Amino acid sequence: MSEYRVLLADGNAGFRRAVSEYFRADKDVIRFVEASDGQEALEKLREERFDVLISELVMPKLDGLDLLEALMDEPSAKPDVVMIVSYMRNDGLLQRAFAKGASYVMLKPVEPEYLFKRMLDLLNSGDAEAVRSAAFSPAAKTLDEKITAVFLSVGIPAHIKGYHYLREAIRMVFYKPELISHITKELYPGIAKRFGTSPSKVERAIRHAIEVSWTRGKIENVNRLFGFNVYGKNEKPTNGEFIALVADKLIIEDGRAALTPAPVSGSRSMGM
Repeated sequence: MSEYRVLLADGNAGFRRAVSEYFRADKDVIRFVEASDGQEALEKLREERFDVLISELVMPKLDGLDLLEALMDEPSAKPDVVMIVSYMRNDGLLQRAFAKGASYVMLKPVEPEYLFKRMLDLLNSGDAEAVRSAAFSPAAKTLDEKITAVFLSVGIPAHIKGYHYLREAIRMVFYKPELISHITKELYPGIAKRFGTSPSKVERAIRHAIEVSWTRGKIENVNRLFGFNVYGKNEKPTNGEFIALVADKLIIEDGRAALTPAPVSGSRSMGM
């Protein structure tokens, strides 16, 4: 049985109470500590070792970004996983959070149950080890950091549902590449089950996220990101094409064999 020590830093007493009640009820969490501001959180991190820090960006005394910056200077105090859970929807601030060592960002409102599940995913998927490495190697990035960097670059906003569904889809294909050939039968249903929704809603939300990116005119960033002209102004990738494109880039960076090339520009056989 895994045993985790969790610190929650948030100025909202109601949110702290709701998360505390849920987390303390689980046998995997052997210690749950609360801090009402960033300075208090930093002091607690200096006093004892935690596996997870869950922090708001906006807090009294020391905000979330300053807390992350302080932990960069004190790697021994930094938990394996650092989750930012905030109402802030500014892409620039979220990118700064990742640059300062955040493992994952979730936008409020968020249910404690989903927050807990995502925490376990990060701890158990191997991302925690990548975060440990990041404390000693500035170039190291977790999978979620890389995906988020792609989304910020191509203009997919973090506050829409499709952002989270699309990130989950890329994660799933990264770890299990064969899913790209079973999008409607396995990938969408798997995402739907995790988020408590339907496969059709997952499909539509991902489609919307990609359309938002194209509407924002980020096509140049897409082509620059992948190093060649994948799409023109009047072309939009299908869901499957975009998922395959991003997952393939990350798989290659990971030193593994690439996926079977996804059809692009005029071919729409991979599904919406």
